[in-house]
Amino acid sequence: MRHAGLGLLLCLAACCAQAQTSLQTRQAQAREDRQALREQIDALQKRIDASESSREDASRALQASEQAISDISRELVELDRREAALRDALRGLDAARDQQSDELERQQKALADQLRAQYASGLSPWTALLSGRDPQEIGRELAWLAYVTRSRTQALDALRSTIDRLADLRRQTDDGRRDLDAVRADVEQRRHDLQAQQAQRREVLDKIRARLDDERGRAKQLQARDARLGGLIKDLDAEIARAEARRQAALKAEAERRAREQAARAQAEKARQEQERARAAEQARRVREQAERHMRTEEAPAPRPPEDDRVRAPVPPAPAGQEPAGAKADAQGKADAEAEPADGFPGLTKGLPRPVQGEIQGRFGAQRPEGGLWRGIVLRAATGTPVRAVAAGRVVFAHWLSGFGNLLIIDHGRQYLSIYAYNQSLLRQVGDVVARGDEVARVGATGGQVEPGLYFELRHQGAPINPEVWLK
Repeated sequence: MRHAGLGLLLCLAACCAQAQTSLQTRQAQAREDRQALREQIDALQKRIDASESSREDASRALQASEQAISDISRELVELDRREAALRDALRGLDAARDQQSDELERQQKALADQLRAQYASGLSPWTALLSGRDPQEIGRELAWLAYVTRSRTQALDALRSTIDRLADLRRQTDDGRRDLDAVRADVEQRRHDLQAQQAQRREVLDKIRARLDDERGRAKQLQARDARLGGLIKDLDAEIARAEARRQAALKAEAERRAREQAARAQAEKARQEQERARAAEQARRVREQAERHMRTEEAPAPRPPEDDRVRAPVPPAPAGQEPAGAKADAQGKADAEAEPADGFPGLTKGLPRPVQGEIQGRFGAQRPEGGLWRGIVLRAATGTPVRAVAAGRVVFAHWLSGFGNLLIIDHGRQYLSIYAYNQSLLRQVGDVVARGDEVARVGATGGQVEPGLYFELRHQGAPINPEVWLK
């Protein structure tokens, strides 16, 4: 018996050493994979930053070009309006100048006729005074001459005024023509600028069109990534179902084993009790016989009871700190029951806590900018913010996935899954049991993201469901 126990101990020690070596090998391999993954993520992030910067430059160039075209077009409209106003003003000035020229010609003719008539009549103030005629007639002639003189003076003043207005109109006309020429030169220059801006805009549009083609390609990649995630979840659902079946079978086998052990212990206890009763009855019979013999032979010494009739000493209790093998197995089963309910996890109910606090971007079912529909939500949060499980469950996936970065999936039972993506780091491994509110990851920007945040999904029977309806 001792040799068998020693062999069992040696076997257990060898198994533990082998398991420790395997664990260390897996740990080293995991570290190497993590380092390679970080290098790939850094390179991808640099390419994404460069592409985003180029896209922003093109957008700014397009904005500047379109604003310049708008400004030039507005200036051309203003210049056309100003040119039309100047042409109207010049037409008015030409008409006014022609009118003043006619008026000047008329006034010059009237003044010439007046001077010619006065000269022909021979009237003058001096000839009237020296004529020796009647003073009254002379006075009338002088009064008429004074009237003629005033009329001539007024005509001369009007003539000078007309000449001045005509000169002013000529100056205004010349200034207007110079302004019109300047406006026409500005219009021509701005039209050249407009053509240059339109050419630049076409160039920018070609760049944007190329980038849009690239974005469409990225949208197809995202759809492919989403399909990969769907396939992964489908495989996980099947694996979870198989694991659940195995767990139920193991629970059933364990229950049957415990029932058999309990029945065996009960049968052994019953047999022991029957043996004790038979031994006690045999001992009582022998004592009666000894008493009868003692009554018959009063002088004879009483015989000693046989060696087999002696009362056996009770079995000493086990030393402190040690437990029987059955008790140790029961304690292990109790620990397993506390880790996961015997009937499995209960699934999800509405009113779940948020995995992180942050602004929601991308509504469930809405169109994504790069193509496709949102099947979850993005919660914006700072890098390194703790990500917490929304309910109790078991981790069934914890690895990097293209398009989702560091991805963690928790099975909550009843075919309910919660998905956490874009994480900076994963704090739990496959097989870990988590409780509601346990920290399972840290917020990051992996998987080709620019801004940090958490991508969160809920799925039931493999189909996505709206997280906002289930979260508080």
